[in-house]
Amino acid sequence: MQIQMNVNGADRSADVEARTLLVHFLREDLGLTGTNVGCDTSSCGACTVHMNGESVKSCTMLAAQAEGQSITTIEGLAVNGEMHPMQKSFMENHGLQCGYCTPGMVMASVSLLAENPKPTELEVREGLEGNLCRCTGYHNIVKAVLAAAE
Repeated sequence: MQIQMNVNGADRSADVEARTLLVHFLREDLGLTGTNVGCDTSSCGACTVHMNGESVKSCTMLAAQAEGQSITTIEGLAVNGEMHPMQKSFMENHGLQCGYCTPGMVMASVSLLAENPKPTELEVREGLEGNLCRCTGYHNIVKAVLAAAE
């Protein structure tokens, strides 16, 4: 089937199988490999992207469901080569270790601050419950989100 969507500010179209997951379309068809496949069950959040500004887990969404929508991946956050403030904050506050969950964690964090610009530590922890990190104790991730909120 033919699908069309805006990805990171560019109109994209492709022929895909009806069963193609959005995460596979982004990674395999568009070469946007920053969005990771972690669990295929929406448990880990490594595949989190924004659809029309809202966080979605692209491993449980068909590419066809994104037809006509605006998708932003981790690659689309930077503007003119300048990292997004959340990306900078994760870097400055050591909010990553192996980095596998980081793209999804950053995308979820950007969405969290769009909904709640001044969250408490508890609100950050609750807001990121759908994203798992197997390396850290979340301390520096929470620290990074709170620093970006400043």
